[in-house]
Amino acid sequence: MEIDENAANLQSLNLLRINASIPTAKVRRQAMTILDNAMLWRQFGAAIDTLGDALRDCPDDLWEARLWPDQPDQWVAAGFSSFWYLGYHTLFWLDLYLTGAEEGFAPPAPFALVEMEAGEVLPPTCTRDELLGYLAVCRSRCQATLATLSTDEAQRLCRFPWGEIAYAELQLYNLRHVQEHAAQLHLFLGQQAGKASQWVTQAQ
Repeated sequence: MEIDENAANLQSLNLLRINASIPTAKVRRQAMTILDNAMLWRQFGAAIDTLGDALRDCPDDLWEARLWPDQPDQWVAAGFSSFWYLGYHTLFWLDLYLTGAEEGFAPPAPFALVEMEAGEVLPPTCTRDELLGYLAVCRSRCQATLATLSTDEAQRLCRFPWGEIAYAELQLYNLRHVQEHAAQLHLFLGQQAGKASQWVTQAQ
C-alpha cells in the first residue's frame, strides 16, 4: 500500500512538472470563442423575423384578441395579452435592451413609453403597418449593433431594477424574450386561425 501511494505521488509530481512546462500562450490557445458577432446576429435576427411573421399572419379579427385573461394581481396594464400589444411590448423591450439602459430611452414616434410604472393603461391600438415599421427599425439596429460589438462593450455592465448584467449577456436575454413572445403569438394563430408557423433557420 505504501509503494502504491509513493508511486501515485510521484506520478502527480511529474504531471505538475509537465503542466508547468507548457507555455502560457499554448494554454490560452486551447480556449475557444463560443460565439462571434455574425453567429449571434444570425440567430437573433431569426427570432426577430419569427416575430415579424406572426405580425404579418394575424387575421384582422384577431389583432386585438387576448391570448389569456387578465390576472387580478398583474402588474402590467389590463389587456396586456392582446395580440397587437404583445407584439409592441416585445419590440419596445428589444429596442430598449439594445440601448442597454432605461434611463434616457425613448421609442420612435408614434410609440410611447410603457410598463415603467404600476397602474398604466394600454396605449391606443397600433396598426400592423406601424408595428412592422418598428420591427424593421429594431432589426436594422440590432444587426448594426451586433456587427460592431467590441469586447469592451460586450462586458459593459448594464443596470436594471431587476439586477445587473453584462451587455453581451443582456442581448442573449433579449433574444430569448423576443423568441418567447413570437412563439406565444404563433401558437395562438395556430389554435385560433389554423395557421402553421414556418421555422426560421437563420437571418440573412
